[in-house]
Amino acid sequence: MKKQILELRVNGRTYELAIEPNRLLLDALRVDLQLTGSKRGCDDSSCGACTVLVDGTPMLSCTMLAASCEGQEVTTVEGVSEHGALAAIQKAYGDWGGAQCGFCTPGFMMTVKHLLATNPNPSEADVREALSSNLCRCTGYSQMYEAIKAAIEAEQKGMAQSVLSDGTGKR
Repeated sequence: MKKQILELRVNGRTYELAIEPNRLLLDALRVDLQLTGSKRGCDDSSCGACTVLVDGTPMLSCTMLAASCEGQEVTTVEGVSEHGALAAIQKAYGDWGGAQCGFCTPGFMMTVKHLLATNPNPSEADVREALSSNLCRCTGYSQMYEAIKAAIEAEQKGMAQSVLSDGTGKR
């Protein structure tokens, strides 16, 4: 199959790739760009391990053509860190043992990142509903929920600190 030139914007950087028109986004990320955080778990969109954000919306990269993402911003788990430091969700997963084998963790983190971007104070029911499309085969999910709760609290504290550090010391 003849390759085409595709311009993909991933984690804030633009890449020009020569790929087949039927190349899946997951393969473009993992093979062509060496961004191996997103995982191939099922190949039929039933596990969520390959979840990335496309223009801020969680999408399953194992069933999405790379070419369909041209002109959009793709964010992978590698792009979640903040200024070279772990994002709150990444740190919390480590602190609370939210990752067992770690295979599904990137997909969960991307789903949580979207949830917190759209609902900075989700209830436990909101969290459970958002994560219902992601599967973990290792755990009972309780450590993940604790990690997410800790990440939400850290995000809220971070927002409060940024309000206080605006130079005036006042809210």
